[in-house]
Amino acid sequence: MVKNYKVITLCGSTRFKDEFMRVQKELTLKGNIVISVGLFGHAGDNEVWENMDEGTITKTKEMLDDMHKRKIDMADEIYVINVGGYIGDSTKSEIKYAKDHGKRVNYLEEMK
Repeated sequence: MVKNYKVITLCGSTRFKDEFMRVQKELTLKGNIVISVGLFGHAGDNEVWENMDEGTITKTKEMLDDMHKRKIDMADEIYVINVGGYIGDSTKSEIKYAKDHGKRVNYLEEMK
């Protein structure tokens, strides 16, 4: 918590940009501080990867994955954008990380 505000980090596939934006607005209007992804590499931010060699792409993805774990460190809980129940490997690792660090995990769609 920061003052009276719960801090929530959004997790999920960046292909779900519209859902990220909708949930970010919704949670913010409910009085939460929302931390989101820095870019949508699978949904419109393709220019990020242009002109990068494979080694640089790999290092950048590793940095972004690590950075997102630091965002989880700053949060009270995470909110998983799991459209259609989809949770990829990166998001699975973020969920595990959050649980291992005592963070509450909420989901856009109920888990079966």
